Amino acid sequence: MRLGFVGLGTMGGRMAQRLLEAGHEVWGYNRTAGRAAWLVDAGLRPLPTPREVAERAEVTFSMVTDTAALRQVTAGPDGVLAGLGPGKVYVDMSTVSPEASRDLAARVAERGAAMLDAPVSGSVSTLEEGRLTLMVGGDGATFERVKPALLAIGSRATHVGGNGQAVLMKIATNLGLAVQMLAFSEAVLLAEQGGIRREDAVDVLLNSVVASPMVKYRGPFVLAMPEQAWFDVDMMQKDLLLALEAGRRLAVPLPTTATVNELLTAARGMGLARHDFAVIFEVLRRMAGAAGRGPEEV
Repeated sequence: MRLGFVGLGTMGGRMAQRLLEAGHEVWGYNRTAGRAAWLVDAGLRPLPTPREVAERAEVTFSMVTDTAALRQVTAGPDGVLAGLGPGKVYVDMSTVSPEASRDLAARVAERGAAMLDAPVSGSVSTLEEGRLTLMVGGDGATFERVKPALLAIGSRATHVGGNGQAVLMKIATNLGLAVQMLAFSEAVLLAEQGGIRREDAVDVLLNSVVASPMVKYRGPFVLAMPEQAWFDVDMMQKDLLLALEAGRRLAVPLPTTATVNELLTAARGMGLARHDFAVIFEVLRRMAGAAGRGPEEV
């Protein structure tokens, strides 16, 4: 397929790489062009605007940080919308508000094209291993048409309903990541403060019934933080705020989500916003007045 990809950051760039490796022709745009140089070496064809990417491609993907960034790459004379037309498909993989996604889908339809929202569940490591899962919202026939490309990115793609439903499902998924990380951090800190070595507590927990896939790959961050955040405090808090707003709108109480959101606010106040959200362990450690050093790099 002739594909386009707008937003070639940490996750988007690796997705584009997997599409190239699957034999697809991929045109790409990134606001900071230099960050995509490694993809050009792998066969990506760079273009100067999102509009030109959408004009060249049958299916255009985007992966950006938030609703504001999505508007930047879709609106205006050089945006994705300007390059869409009848028969084309636009797949946005960003985590934004369901309302914003539905509004954008309506504007895509006005151009005669179709839109899917297709956020992913997983991390850099699961992406590189081909184990990402995708949730997809939009027209079922359009989903089937694009599914081969989606399965080049991840191992499973599930259609969950109309436009906006997949981003709602992603928001629901991500609140679980933060809540699990908080519970894991509390368990490790309680054990450590009671005299158990942190390394031993982590080893026990990662081999126990609480060891979900997320805990297995992110739990070790309480021992040593990654040099580059996989999903930083600001990004996670953005998703939690989307969840809390959805909970308010749908009258669903989210008490643990509210708690972890406040702890991420504390992380920002402590100057820890650039770190992976697993730094919540360090927030608890400081609140407990624990002696010694926190995770390496914090």
